Amino acid sequence: MNSAIRCAPSSSPTFSTFSSRKLSLRTIKSFYTLPSRQNVDPNTNLSVSCHKPLHISSTENFSLVEKTRKRGLECEAYEADKSGPLEINVDEEARAQAAQKLRISFYFVTWWALNVIFNIYNKRVLNAFPYPWLASTLSLAAGSLMMLISWATGIVEAPKVNLDFWKALFPVALAHSIGHVAATVSMSKVAISFTHIIKSAEPAISVLVSSFFLGESFPIPVYLSLVPIIGGCGLAALTELNFNMIGFMGAMISNLAFVFRNISSKKGMKGMSVSGMNYYACLSMMSMLILVPFAIAVEGPQMWAVGWQTALSQIGPNFVWWVVAQSIFYHLYNQVSYMSLDQISPLTFSIGNTMKRISVIVSSIIIFRTPVQPVNALGAAIAVLGTFIYSQVLSCLLLHQKVDSLSV
Repeated sequence: MNSAIRCAPSSSPTFSTFSSRKLSLRTIKSFYTLPSRQNVDPNTNLSVSCHKPLHISSTENFSLVEKTRKRGLECEAYEADKSGPLEINVDEEARAQAAQKLRISFYFVTWWALNVIFNIYNKRVLNAFPYPWLASTLSLAAGSLMMLISWATGIVEAPKVNLDFWKALFPVALAHSIGHVAATVSMSKVAISFTHIIKSAEPAISVLVSSFFLGESFPIPVYLSLVPIIGGCGLAALTELNFNMIGFMGAMISNLAFVFRNISSKKGMKGMSVSGMNYYACLSMMSMLILVPFAIAVEGPQMWAVGWQTALSQIGPNFVWWVVAQSIFYHLYNQVSYMSLDQISPLTFSIGNTMKRISVIVSSIIIFRTPVQPVNALGAAIAVLGTFIYSQVLSCLLLHQKVDSLSV
């Protein structure tokens, strides 16, 4: 006798019935009651048929299988009429964040190392060849040539820019040219450490310019954070053994120029999608074109020829390598800094810039054996610490939307 015995559910269970709570074998039996073997003819061929197959996504809740604990989240729900659960990998986002942090750390370390190398070779070149206008022009020319080759060979995708882009870039490039050559003039007259101590006052200059010339106002904590910056720079300048007014003014002019560069970049480059690497490449090319006629007018080929021969006779062939190195490393460290700015906030960039100055100041004092008085070192430490405090104050105020994130 063949008879098909269908499941007789005591109530109509749904998918949510099974997925919303833990089940046991007894619970399932309460839904589907099968006839006992003792009440059925042994010759009867029993078969159990259901309209929908009962899928059990996990045996974790049954006593027949030993429970095992897994780290992470396991999704036990799955599509209707499917026999396999859908798994969600929650570690993917954590891995992406870890990779992002590693990439930013690599950018920072590379940025600082390249900046230290540039400053060392730049100072060596200026000591033997005191023509900062030509040195500044060569560093911009080297970077422009490197990027043109990269675009032509396809190593880097060339940016798609129009005339409006170049118009907006011009004031930025003009300020960049002034800031670059002023810093180079400063380093040709004073120690690298002193130039960077004065340049650590750039945040203070930024706030003062924004307040007096642009009419912007900042919370009281921002102004208070400027006190150690200005005081530390003043103390370092007064106690500098080899103080030079041209070197001091060069560093201050560089601060002003870079502040106006940041303001012009903020206002003029909105809505223009260009990567950090290509943006700096275009900036270098336009800055070089601006700087060339002024370099010829201030110094000129005749002075360069005489100075070049003198440097070669004193240093030898290594002098050529110094010039090439300072030109290449200037472009590389700036390029990496703009690439890192693509990945981080301006506030984080400002903190990284502060740490960069510390690495340059310390390394230059060690390599060039710059004599430093205790009071001078104290002033430098106060100025750098003030810059760090300023960044932290802006960071806290930014969380409450009390300042603009690009005011750094």
